[in-house]
Order: sequence, then structure tokens, then C-alpha cells
Amino acid sequence: MFLTAQVPAEGAGGVAGLIGALAPFILMIIMVYFMIIRPQRKRDKENKEMLASLKVGDNITTIGGICGKIVSIKDDILTVEVGVDKVKLVFERWAIRDVDRPVSD
Repeated sequence: MFLTAQVPAEGAGGVAGLIGALAPFILMIIMVYFMIIRPQRKRDKENKEMLASLKVGDNITTIGGICGKIVSIKDDILTVEVGVDKVKLVFERWAIRDVDRPVSD
């Protein structure tokens, strides 16, 4: 009285079994794309557009927290006027974190 395991036929559940086994992994990859990769690309695109649209007179904040007004732009170099004494500081374009838009009434 030996117990023998039944072996399913090769073609009976081969493709369906493979799809069933891979489905969770495929769903995880899709979730990672829509929850992490896609929003990050959107933020990067918005940041790139913001940096490209900088113009003289914009009030900006740098990544170091310095707030000032752009007085000149030459290629990727910005000259920013800071404080009451109107001290001029020079920054690279990538160092700008935010443009302070005036609030409309």
C-alpha cells in the first residue's frame, strides 16, 4: 500500500498556472509605476518648466532658503538681489527651488 502522487498532465495547467503565478508580480510592477515613477516624472517635468520660465523680476527661493528677486539672467547663471541693502548674489539655475508668484486679489 504505497501512496503515489498524481502528476498533472503537462498541457493541462501549464499556461494558466504560469499566468496565475506571474499575475501578482505584474500587478506590483504596475502599481509601482503608477504610484512612484509616474508622479516623480510629473514633478520633474513641472520643475524643469519652472526653471525654463524664470525671468527678470521674479521673486525666487533657492534650495538654501535665500529669498530674492532676479535682476539678470545669462544662460544658466542668475543674479539675485537680496535684502534691504540690495546685495547681489549669483546662483546656478538648478539652485532655484521655487518661484513666488504674486497672489491675485
